[in-house]
Amino acid sequence: MPQFPSGLGTEAAGVVTKVGAGVTSIEVGDRVVYAQSSLGAYSTVHNVPAEKVALLPEAISFEQGAAAFLKGLTVHYLLRQTYEIKAGEIFLFHAAAGGVGQIACQWAKALGAKLIGTVGSDAKAERAKQAGAWATINYQTEDIAQRVSELTQGEKVSVVYDSVGKSTWLASLDSLKKRGLMVSFGNASGPVTGVDLGILNQKGSLYVTRPSLNGYINSHQDLLSASHELFSLIASGAINVDVPDTQKFALADAKKAHETLQSRGTQGSSLLIPE
Repeated sequence: MPQFPSGLGTEAAGVVTKVGAGVTSIEVGDRVVYAQSSLGAYSTVHNVPAEKVALLPEAISFEQGAAAFLKGLTVHYLLRQTYEIKAGEIFLFHAAAGGVGQIACQWAKALGAKLIGTVGSDAKAERAKQAGAWATINYQTEDIAQRVSELTQGEKVSVVYDSVGKSTWLASLDSLKKRGLMVSFGNASGPVTGVDLGILNQKGSLYVTRPSLNGYINSHQDLLSASHELFSLIASGAINVDVPDTQKFALADAKKAHETLQSRGTQGSSLLIPE
């Protein structure tokens, strides 16, 4: 049996049981959620700075809040701040069937935009389409840049969101129209290194940015503003973050939850639930 607190985890939802002196933004009994705090969320009680906490609306369950908060805030800073996606706009989003990707598909649909999502299998393509992707590209069998060009009638896209990194770097650049923006926010396939900046000129006077959540949400007001928009979309049904029962584990079964994640047999978020 593990000993708690475990020193793992940075995101959770629950009820406030105590507040520090001078804290006025939350009260004992409030339903809250957090995602940018210190390690220790794998626990039944966690001391979290008040400025890292957002109130969770009654219309949203603790499970929905915990499953959606970090990934939802990530999509918010990508689609709403790093580059503001407009209705009718076509853009490319890598790993569209992942946890962040599925929320991005739904958010794009809610905005009236057209997300082209890259995926690694036909099953993942179907998953992304069900979430709201306008089109998908199976990078195992299709050329990404070529398909983007075909889907946009040769126009390409103004922005690419890339969390994959090394293996998609050139394809991402080749998918951009002149003066387009490459948003690199992860490196699942490894970091992009040894880049000659001259390639940005060669590919069409492109821009590249490497944003992070803390770079865009670094005050309590930033957190409240982003969470309000996210929670409104969840409450309205525009974004569905329900977690399948097979991905819900007792807190004491954290090891099993991690083994399931490592097996790549999950989709979206998994939950640890205190007994």
